[in-house]
Amino acid sequence: MNHPSEEQTQVIDASVEPLSVIACAGSGKTFTAVRRLANIRQKLGNHRGRVALLSFSNVAVDTFRKEYQDLGLSSNVNNRVDIDTLDTFITSNVLRPHAYRTMGAQQTAFLVTGGEAFLKGFTFQTDPYPRAINEMQVGIDAGGAYFCYSDIKSEIHRLNTAQAADVVHRLGRIGAYTHNLGRYWCYRTLADQPGILRALVRRYPHILIDEAQDIGTVHQVIIEQLVSAGCQVSLIGDPNQGIYEFASADGAFLSKYGQRDGVNSLELKRNFRSVPPILDLANHLAGRTDAADREAPDTVHGTFFVAYGKNDSEQLIVSFQRAVEAAGLRLERSAVLCRGRKQADKLAGNKGAPGWGIVKRFTQAAILRERFKDYQGAFRLVAIGIVNLLVDAPNGMLAKLTSQREDQALRRLIWAFTRNPDMGLPGVSLNGKAQWHPLLLNRVKTLLAQINKDCGLTSVDKLGSKLTSRDLPDGPLLSAADLNGNNYRPRIRVDTVHQAKGESLDAVLYLTNKEHAESLMNGVDTEIGRIGYVAVTRARNLFWLGVPASALVDLRPGLLDLGFQETEA
Repeated sequence: MNHPSEEQTQVIDASVEPLSVIACAGSGKTFTAVRRLANIRQKLGNHRGRVALLSFSNVAVDTFRKEYQDLGLSSNVNNRVDIDTLDTFITSNVLRPHAYRTMGAQQTAFLVTGGEAFLKGFTFQTDPYPRAINEMQVGIDAGGAYFCYSDIKSEIHRLNTAQAADVVHRLGRIGAYTHNLGRYWCYRTLADQPGILRALVRRYPHILIDEAQDIGTVHQVIIEQLVSAGCQVSLIGDPNQGIYEFASADGAFLSKYGQRDGVNSLELKRNFRSVPPILDLANHLAGRTDAADREAPDTVHGTFFVAYGKNDSEQLIVSFQRAVEAAGLRLERSAVLCRGRKQADKLAGNKGAPGWGIVKRFTQAAILRERFKDYQGAFRLVAIGIVNLLVDAPNGMLAKLTSQREDQALRRLIWAFTRNPDMGLPGVSLNGKAQWHPLLLNRVKTLLAQINKDCGLTSVDKLGSKLTSRDLPDGPLLSAADLNGNNYRPRIRVDTVHQAKGESLDAVLYLTNKEHAESLMNGVDTEIGRIGYVAVTRARNLFWLGVPASALVDLRPGLLDLGFQETEA
């Protein structure tokens, strides 16, 4: 896409006022939002106020920044433009400089991720066992802020407000917050220190928020604080992709925003991603009339359903891979998507890692590195292990390491250790007890000595008691079959729908049970239905729906009515 369409131009060139833009999947939201950002900043001229474009993931932010740079611009102080996640925005402007006063802390507020040893004293009680503080979620309703958590089925359970608040505020008094609690403390800070709110709005008179269907209740109340203080907030997104209901983000705020006085409501209804049969299905599910920009290709394309038995998942994935390759599509740009993380991990072959305590972090990291080539995930696990082997690690060290913004010397040392199986984290083909563990112990000692020399950080005493060989196998950490079983062809990505949200994929296989398939067929009125809609709209050329063979008789008529074709694994 080189030139904006007519409806994109309407959004880009709209006057500098709050907008609500309901945009269908594949409508070029990134292309449009970045140009809208540049247009607003140009119209503001010499005004000293900054314009922010915010989203909800680092991947989206990186895409926005690259698109902005491709315009020949850069997001920096000189042109008064900021592109970041909403959470980073509130961290930089509210939490770090100002929240400590509201929290009752004596130091700058810092983020904890859940791997810090001192957090063992900040659990909250649930039935039948206590949970880590990073599992606590926050919501806001007519009664004010409340605390809750979600179980393995993503069902929300409210906590006793007084008891939960006691844990939150005890943690706050030392200056610490989790990702969820950071939003709570931002809301409290802007309410308790109105001068900060006024200054923030003077600095950012206009804010654009992408993927606005992901705005939950705490983010919503922060946005309302900004609006009430005079900030012009524009939202762009697709309510039909609101799939974070467990976090109180169901797209309702975006749906109603355009009805407000003073908010200009526009739409993006042209889909540049999907072939017509896939868009026809998406339109039927969402009750929309979006238009396809693409024409149907000569190769196999469209929407198909395939039945599979309880033990046939692997064969179905192999068949899908062959269909993707036969259609001339890119395997590396395609995916098998599941409703839940547990199923995705099982199908991906990630059955967990051996070891106990800190050592288990290192075995998990080695498996991520060598089986899945996930170096970023491996680095994070190694960083957690190393931080927990330091005496009095500085507040927020782990968050800084994983944010890629600070502690560069320490990051380089840990990255070198993580990536190098010959001198750093040992390889998974070694015998766990006899070879891998002694190498790990010696190499971690060497790494900690270098960290002490370069960074002035001291390691704990009795390292051997922290890095025990308990639960390690008397054999390789990972068998040759697990490591190389799929080396005859690239292994297709297996992931959750939530993780793939926002992506454009050549082909998608969405594996369902009967409930998930029925919810997809019934449209977007439920969260499970919207999850199905997101799976459908990720696909550019080919969409397969895997349905249980035991439910095929019940499901087949409805699927055929929706335009699906039946195929075999």
